[in-house]
Amino acid sequence: MGEIVVARELDVRGLQCPMPLVNAHRAIKQIAVGEVLKVLATDRGSLLDFKGWAETDDSVELLQQEEYTDEQGRRVYVHYLRRVEP
Repeated sequence: MGEIVVARELDVRGLQCPMPLVNAHRAIKQIAVGEVLKVLATDRGSLLDFKGWAETDDSVELLQQEEYTDEQGRRVYVHYLRRVEP
């Protein structure tokens, strides 16, 4: 996969389930079809939550997930979601 062009970034680090998903659901409605939302989360459960969302919602495509450790030593889970035409 080539470089992902991000239309909007949503930082939900520090929030616990279900808030990362709730906030991402709201945010993806604010971007155009075809655009990508990048979500930064510290909730480990977000990995499965975002996969499940993409599998059950035909208006969202999960492009990629990544992990890294931020400057505060927290594990950060990065989700790239594309809004698609349902």
